[in-house]
Amino acid sequence: MKDIVELNRKLKLQSPAEILAWAVGYFGARKIVLASSLGAEDQVLTDMLLKISRRPAIFTLDTGRLPEETHDCMKTTEQKYGFKFRVYHPDAAAVEKMVAEKGPDLFYESVENRKLCCHVRKVEPLKRALKGMKAWICGLRRAQSVTRADLGAIEWDEANGLYKINPLIHWTEKQVWDYVRAHQVPYNKLHDRGYPSIGCAPCTRAVKPGEGIRAGRWWWENPDKKECGLHFKDKKAARKGS
Repeated sequence: MKDIVELNRKLKLQSPAEILAWAVGYFGARKIVLASSLGAEDQVLTDMLLKISRRPAIFTLDTGRLPEETHDCMKTTEQKYGFKFRVYHPDAAAVEKMVAEKGPDLFYESVENRKLCCHVRKVEPLKRALKGMKAWICGLRRAQSVTRADLGAIEWDEANGLYKINPLIHWTEKQVWDYVRAHQVPYNKLHDRGYPSIGCAPCTRAVKPGEGIRAGRWWWENPDKKECGLHFKDKKAARKGS
């Protein structure tokens, strides 16, 4: 996608809010959607987007294994901003079949099993959430993990056939939390208990002092394997200038 190089050059010095405003204008408010896991980055983007678009599309994936605190954060966010998340669930028959064949905690047994669980509970519902869209907005940051170190503000999502917008790509964790506090953004209370990155309850734990931001996600796996499939990247298709 040759235009991605130019788009990244154009947006290189823009703030996250400016990137968001550009994306809404470029793709159209009805053709762009924000994917939220209710983590701090996504909460920041929710606050920014609601100040740009009066009726933005914001969705979350309820995997069936989310912590109670994540559901609490969803409710608090809806109450503060006066909107409703679009909530997508995994196919019940697919979950039932997977659990019957491999057990409820299959993800601990192998990377392949974990990726299967993520596919059923996250990737397939994501495809439904993105249907008909031209772009989706994510809270990815380069500093989060080695698997995200070379991402740009604009990517081509080959797996889903649309653009991916990463407005916070150059932000630090401190910048995220400075924004949360300055704008009184609701946040998941697990962050106060040592969870910098939050996913499904069985696959997320608090990090220890000195550990990386995503050390608590699938902590039994090597760092270079720690993606669930939502953010697949084909380097040939996702060329960028950053």
